[in-house]
Amino acid sequence: MTEWLPLILFVVVCAVLMCGFPVAFSLAGTSLLFAGIGWLMGTFDGAFLGALPNRLFGIMSNQILIAVPLFVFMGVMLEKSRIAEQLLRNLGLLFGPIRGGLGFSVIIVGMLLAASTGIVGATVVTMGLISLPTMLRQGYNPSLASGTIAATGTLGQIIPPSTALIILGDVLSSAYQQAQLKMGIFTPDTVSVADLFVGAIIPGMLLVLAYLFYIGMIALFRPSAVPAIENRTPLTPRFVLTLLANLLPPLLLIVAVLGSILTGQATPTEAAGIGAMGALLMAIIYGQFNLQRLREVMDATLQITSMIFLIFIGAALFSLVFRGFGGEELVHEAFTSMPGGVFGAMLVVMLVIFLLGFILDFIEITFVVVPIVAPVLLAMGVDPVWLGIMIAINLQTSFLTPPFGFALFYLRGVAPPSLSTQAIYRGVAPFIIIQLIILGLLAVFPQLATWLPDQIYG
Repeated sequence: MTEWLPLILFVVVCAVLMCGFPVAFSLAGTSLLFAGIGWLMGTFDGAFLGALPNRLFGIMSNQILIAVPLFVFMGVMLEKSRIAEQLLRNLGLLFGPIRGGLGFSVIIVGMLLAASTGIVGATVVTMGLISLPTMLRQGYNPSLASGTIAATGTLGQIIPPSTALIILGDVLSSAYQQAQLKMGIFTPDTVSVADLFVGAIIPGMLLVLAYLFYIGMIALFRPSAVPAIENRTPLTPRFVLTLLANLLPPLLLIVAVLGSILTGQATPTEAAGIGAMGALLMAIIYGQFNLQRLREVMDATLQITSMIFLIFIGAALFSLVFRGFGGEELVHEAFTSMPGGVFGAMLVVMLVIFLLGFILDFIEITFVVVPIVAPVLLAMGVDPVWLGIMIAINLQTSFLTPPFGFALFYLRGVAPPSLSTQAIYRGVAPFIIIQLIILGLLAVFPQLATWLPDQIYG
């Protein structure tokens, strides 16, 4: 019975999370309860909890994690300054006269918004409020319109700078060092958030191109589902200047943030500071800045950041208790004895993460599941950047999958009552297939994730 305590702990934590209790307190409270039971049974050494202060100090002094509140501030400021709304309106006027043009505009703006905010919920809600009524009013198929918006919103999961990649990068960095130390490598290599950012660029762009190709095929074979806007907007110099004025600032901000990381001029944390200041300047330039809006942005940033760091603390306690029960050895034995070796272990992990994505948020999965499975997979020779991108796209797919996909809940909350839940489910199905195809390509060709980091960082 005692050898199954780590597995029972994991199942109970997932069950408590499914009941809707706060993530941080669920992780910490359940772990402490099991630690007490294990101590009374004589199967848990309380010395493991003595490492908690060092873990907490490590979290507080982690320079990488400073990027989290800065990128959150950047995303919330861009969301509340309505820059995306102006950009979508102008791109809709530009592409609207062609079939599927409004769909193309939604995907392009969603990509820019994902690269600017990195927050899936904010992107889906913003795009749902801005573009869904317009697409329905122009005669777009309701399922196609809702599926396009939901899928585009999840790009914030994979397109850098993504909050998910920052958190995932920090967890994988610790797991990679841990795996190498177990292998007897006492001068371990490191994997950084910048590595994941660079590794995500090609898969992220492939997803965007695949979405655009799908809308193009719909326009070719089902033109009635993506009608053109009848009133053609003349391309006057004034319209072109207005479009550029709306398009260039977000593009310059993205280039400044990602470019400074790619060229090695700034760390992700420093680039996050550039992004936060750039978002603030954009809000001022667009005339959307005032003290009340700044207060709202600061409050939202504080709430989101506090939630993330509390989960960090709860996850640290969970990992210590899980390790104290011998959970790492249990997982290692299960993976090494699994048929198919590395392929079989990777397949099982991807399947488990995909299924857990129905009921748990990406933050919960990153903190609960990844620290358990990543050290074992990395010790088996799996590339850390490839593993991180595979997990990110997998979680992105689970965001869309009915009936529990979080993106579906976000969109359902802002969609008009006339749009049925079944229509939303039908709409996301083709995009789920697209994401699974990209995930399959990444599994067959890991170079899609590893080639660019190798070229840039050697």
